[in-house]
Amino acid sequence: MKQLMTGNEAIARGAYEAGVKYASAYPGTPSTEILENIALYKNDIVAEWAPNEKVALEAAAGGAFAGARTVASMKHVGLNVAADPLFTVAYTGINGGFVVITADEPGMHSSQNEQDNRNYAKSAKVPLLEPATSQEAKDMMKMAYEISEKYNTLVMMRLTTRLCHSKGLVECEERNEVGIKPYTKEVKRVTVPANARLLRIDVEEREKKLYKFSNETELNYMEINEGAKVGVISSGMCFNFAKEVFGKDASYLKLGFTNPMPDEKIKEFASKVETIYIVEENDKFIEDHVKSLGVDCIGKDVLPAYGEMTPDVIRKSIFKDNFKHEDVEPELIIPRPPTFCAGCPHRGLFYELGKRKDIVVAGDIGCYTLGFAPPYNAMDFVVCMGASLSSAHGCQKVLNMVEGNEKRVVGVLGDSTFFHTGINSLIDVIYNKGNSISIILDNRITGMTGHQENPGSGFTLQGEDTTSINIEQVVKALGAKNVRVINPNKLDEVNDALDWAIGLDEASVIITRWPCALKRFSQADIDEFGRVFTEKCVVDEEKCVGCKKCTKTGCPAISVDKEAKKASIDRNQCLGCEVCLQVCPKNAIVKEEK
Repeated sequence: MKQLMTGNEAIARGAYEAGVKYASAYPGTPSTEILENIALYKNDIVAEWAPNEKVALEAAAGGAFAGARTVASMKHVGLNVAADPLFTVAYTGINGGFVVITADEPGMHSSQNEQDNRNYAKSAKVPLLEPATSQEAKDMMKMAYEISEKYNTLVMMRLTTRLCHSKGLVECEERNEVGIKPYTKEVKRVTVPANARLLRIDVEEREKKLYKFSNETELNYMEINEGAKVGVISSGMCFNFAKEVFGKDASYLKLGFTNPMPDEKIKEFASKVETIYIVEENDKFIEDHVKSLGVDCIGKDVLPAYGEMTPDVIRKSIFKDNFKHEDVEPELIIPRPPTFCAGCPHRGLFYELGKRKDIVVAGDIGCYTLGFAPPYNAMDFVVCMGASLSSAHGCQKVLNMVEGNEKRVVGVLGDSTFFHTGINSLIDVIYNKGNSISIILDNRITGMTGHQENPGSGFTLQGEDTTSINIEQVVKALGAKNVRVINPNKLDEVNDALDWAIGLDEASVIITRWPCALKRFSQADIDEFGRVFTEKCVVDEEKCVGCKKCTKTGCPAISVDKEAKKASIDRNQCLGCEVCLQVCPKNAIVKEEK
C-alpha cells in the first residue's frame, strides 16, 4: 500500500515498521511531527514528550540498554542540549537498537542559528544516514536499526527542513515485531575512566568496520550517465536539488551513509568524470573530505556557504542564471510578519514592557520571542532555550557595577522553556543572590511548535491525564521568596507587578498565568479559569476617534478603515481578552452585549 507522506511522517512509519518500542523527543521545528506521528501507533509504541532533548536522548538510551529498539528526535539546536549523553552512549554501545534523529534547518526558517550536525556524527564517531526522499526516510529508518544492532552503536540520522515537510509516495509494509532482547548487566557501561579507556578502543575498532560497510553499502551509489563529463557528489535533499539542475548532463555519487565516508567509491567515481561539483548545505563536510583524498572538486568556492541549496541557488551560482519563477511588482507584495494570535496572553505583558525605558529584556525561545518586533519592541537579546533568566542575571550583575545605573534586567521565558532548561537558570539567579526580574509566561502549552503538551499542561503526548506541575510551587521550592501570579490580560496587574519587582533589591519572579487560545483544556484548567474565550469586544463607532491606539496592541483582529477613520474588530478572530478595551482612551471599545 502506498501513501503520500512527509519525511517526518515517513520516519514515524519507519519506526513503526522497524518494531520500535519506545520514543522520546522535545518538540522543535522541523522535527516536531516525527514524535506526533509515532504517538499515533499507541498500541505498539510508547511515545513521550521529554522536558528537553538531553532527557529525551537519555530516556531512549535507557530503553535501548533494556533491549528495545528506541528513537530520540530533535531539531538541530536540540542536539547541542543532548550532546553530553550522545558522546558517552557512542562509547557504551547499546543492547537493542538506537536511532537519534537530528533535523537541521538550512536557511533558519524557525531557528536562532544554522549549524551542520553532520559534524556531531564525525566527532562522536557514530554512523550517519541522510535520506533524500520520504521513501528513503522510511527505508533508512529500518536499516538504521540493523546497523545499530550489528555494530553495537547508536545511529544518527540527519534530516533537513525540505525533507521533513515535503511529501512523497511511500510504500508501507507490515510491522516487524523484533521483540525486546534479554537484559544483561555490563559493567563496562559504567563509564568511569578505567572502563571508558577500554571502550575508547572499541570505538576505533567499530570505526574501521563501519568504514568497510560505507564502501560496500547500497546506501552510497553511483548514477553514471553516458557521455557526462560533469560529476556531482551530494547527500540528502541536495541530491534532488542537484538532479533538477543538471539532469542527465551529469553523473552522480549519492551518499546516503556519510560517516564514515566511502573513500573507495569517491575515488572510483572521480575516475569516471572530469569535473566534480559538491552540492551540500551548511558546512564543507563532504567537500573537505573529498579534497583530503586528493580529488579536485568545486564546492563552497562557488556555492554559498549558508542557506538552502535550492535549484535556483545552484543555477545562479554555477551557471550565473538569474532564474526567476515570476516577476512581481514589489509594491504589490504585502509584508506579513508573524504576530501574536488574537487573544494571546503574551500581548498584555509585552505591550507594557515595551513602554518602559528603565529595563533591559532578555528573551528566550518561544512564541513570545515576537515581543522583540513592532509594535512592542520589548526585547534586547535572545541566546537559546532557557538562557533568558541566566543571561538576565549576568547582565544585571554587571550593570550593578556601573556607578549610577538604574536599569533593571528582566528575563522572560515560557512555561515549556522553563521546564526545558529555565529551572537551572532560575537556580543560578537565586543561589547567587541576584536581583534580576524573572517572568514566566504560563500559557499551559508548548505554543511555538504547534501546541504540544508539556509537564504543566495536564496531558501526556498520547492523551492520558497526568499531573500538572505547578510552576509557582516549583519556583518557591527553589528558594524564591518574592513571587507573584498575575493575569496578563489585566494591564493594571501587569504594571503593578512590574513596579513591585523593580522596587525590590533581590530576585523576584512574576508568573503570568492564562491559557493559550488554542489549548485543549484539562480539568485543572477548567477548574482554575472556568469558561474563557466566550466573549467578544466591539467598537462603538460614535465614540471612536480613529486615534489607532488600539492597533498598538498588535492584535490581528483590529484594523482601521482608512476612509471612515474608525477602528473595527473582526468578530471571528476576537477572543475577548480586553487588552484593547483597556488601552482605548475614549472608552470606545466595549464587551459585546449577549
